Amino acid sequence: MTITLLVVVGLWILANFKTSRPDGTLCKKVHPYRKLMPYIMPTRNESVVYFDSYTRAEALEEYLTEAGPKLEANITHCLVAAISIGLSKHPRLNRFIMGRRLYARKSRWLTFSVKRKKLNSESKLSAVKMEMKDGETFAELVDRINGQISHERSGEKTHADKEYDLFNLLPRPLIKAAQVLVRVLDYYNLLPAFFIRDDGMYTSIFIANLGSLGMAPGYHHLYEWGNSPLFCMVGCIEDKVIVEDGEMVVRRVLHTRWSYDERIDDGLTAHHGIQTVTEILENPRDYFGCLAEDGSDTKPLV
Repeated sequence: MTITLLVVVGLWILANFKTSRPDGTLCKKVHPYRKLMPYIMPTRNESVVYFDSYTRAEALEEYLTEAGPKLEANITHCLVAAISIGLSKHPRLNRFIMGRRLYARKSRWLTFSVKRKKLNSESKLSAVKMEMKDGETFAELVDRINGQISHERSGEKTHADKEYDLFNLLPRPLIKAAQVLVRVLDYYNLLPAFFIRDDGMYTSIFIANLGSLGMAPGYHHLYEWGNSPLFCMVGCIEDKVIVEDGEMVVRRVLHTRWSYDERIDDGLTAHHGIQTVTEILENPRDYFGCLAEDGSDTKPLV
């Protein structure tokens, strides 16, 4: 009994010293106050800060009028591209808390929701998780996204479908035990790389385009499952009254709402990141290009 106890204590001590993860690198130069924040606020939803942003959308609509038929692109494609650029320009946003430690994510991963079947109001939503690649053009990113969406809509079982099927076979006590086991393994950086890679909640940001469903954006919680510190909800492009040069005018506006885990960095970093995304969406031709027949306006996003 004593030997078993010593082995358990020894393994627990070793696990506490393990800092390597398949999806992140431990941030070593961290302000003492930020090191304490995960102890003061252990969960994401007691650390969440909400931001609203409004994007002038006339240029975006004009761009999509041309890009839609040529590239098969829509607002979701533009959002993914803009946020990928934003994360690249502000890498401190691409971090997460796990095991009360701060990690820099090794890659930019974006998860976004899509309907499993087009034009079907009863169809379920599915989450698509993609790694962003440096040197990729907007047209290449659109092709990759459309390929992933086609797979989700193909009727084939995805990783998430198989995961749901497995858990639904278990009685409630075993589901609870499995959930606790995953959280413990994750806390001590023992969760397998394949589990993290295929789970859509282990991501830099989750994007939900409610505008595609004719809905306004809500203030969304951050999932405690996984390690995503950011959530973006997007509404419809619609006419809004705004003040411009002291006059009230009607403009086309895209409303987005952001949920942000302030433990990863201060709110000023989030503000700059949101400003970058807004700037990109308001000037899509400058950042995305890919419309000129001779390819003269084609360039890598990052």
